[in-house]
Amino acid sequence: MAINLTLVGQLIAFAIFAWFCMKFVWPPITNAMDERQKKIAEGLDAAGRAERDLKLAQEKATGMLRETKQTAAEIIDKANKTANEIIEEAKQQARTEGERLIAGAKAEIDIEVSRVKEELRQQVSVLAITGAEKILGATVDAKAHNQLVEQLAAEL
Repeated sequence: MAINLTLVGQLIAFAIFAWFCMKFVWPPITNAMDERQKKIAEGLDAAGRAERDLKLAQEKATGMLRETKQTAAEIIDKANKTANEIIEEAKQQARTEGERLIAGAKAEIDIEVSRVKEELRQQVSVLAITGAEKILGATVDAKAHNQLVEQLAAEL
């Protein structure tokens, strides 16, 4: 009977030990495991969210880069158009200025031609009078024959 009583005593001691472990040791261990499990789950969720955020950020960055390139291309096109417009405007102004200078030069040439013609007429009339004096051997009155000289100058 001693073995049975020892066996019962050990059974009671084991039951007390199991109860003590379940009451005081097991709950902190299960709580620690639950907290650890929650932390791991939160970490996995955070990693999933971070991965999604990274994908969204990459897509957003790609979109912004595309928009920036498009905007830069538009700005370059506008700058080229503006440069071409400025060049064309400068060419037009140069043409206008050139035409104005040509017109002024032609006017000056016309004035100079008229002045030279008038001077030439005067010189021809003086030469005609001098030649007529020498031919006639007498002096010709310039005032009396002024109409004749003007008519001669007009013909020249």
